Amino acid sequence: MDKPRIVAISQARMTSTRLPGKVLMPAAGRPLLAHHLDRLSRTPGLDAVVLATTVNATDDPVAACAESLGIPVFRGDEQDVLGRFAGAAALARADLVVRVTADCPLIDPVLVGRLIADFRDDPSLDYLSIDSTRFPRGLDAEIFPRRLLDEAAANAVDPAEREHVTPYIYRRPERFRLGTALVPLEPVEPPDQRWCVDEPADYELVHRLIEALLTSNPAFGWQDCCKLLRDHPDWMDINRSVRQKTLH
Repeated sequence: MDKPRIVAISQARMTSTRLPGKVLMPAAGRPLLAHHLDRLSRTPGLDAVVLATTVNATDDPVAACAESLGIPVFRGDEQDVLGRFAGAAALARADLVVRVTADCPLIDPVLVGRLIADFRDDPSLDYLSIDSTRFPRGLDAEIFPRRLLDEAAANAVDPAEREHVTPYIYRRPERFRLGTALVPLEPVEPPDQRWCVDEPADYELVHRLIEALLTSNPAFGWQDCCKLLRDHPDWMDINRSVRQKTLH
């Protein structure tokens, strides 16, 4: 069998309900989206990265940011994120899809590469994810075959399945073979960290991490963030009160 074409698709839009425009907020002189896409593009095993955004004029700057980095852009309906992902996967001629979200500017390419490698090591799998309850929140990624994405896009009617892309797959363990989510090889210290950007407090923390680490180590990984937070334990309090949005 030919090597599958593996494509990472990230979703981004300007009209986030809790922190509008968050993906273009600056850190170390660049938008968070640019940091996210640059880091994602360094993932071992990836053949391409695509940004999925909306057709709204408000997302023209999002598309322009990605295109300035040489990242192809697919634009679709704001509410139907599943349809957007299916369109982006078709544009990129993907066989396997890695799904991430652009509110994760500290995404770790080595960790996403491990996800890809583990998925490919077991050809029977239909779905594999990074365990966001065991890793810091903001390193999240999922991988699955494009054929299942196309099936979901054709058949899903539940609004939550259209908005969140993968519930159509992981809610049906009787039909699809779900792998055991990736967990850290050693306990995360400090625990209960939150590095995704949903609210101003999240941005403040992520901004500090990028500004502190990028100059001395442009290829910093998630463990470098943990070490910095051990050195600055008070930073953990910046966004401790923020609660993760749950699936409808």
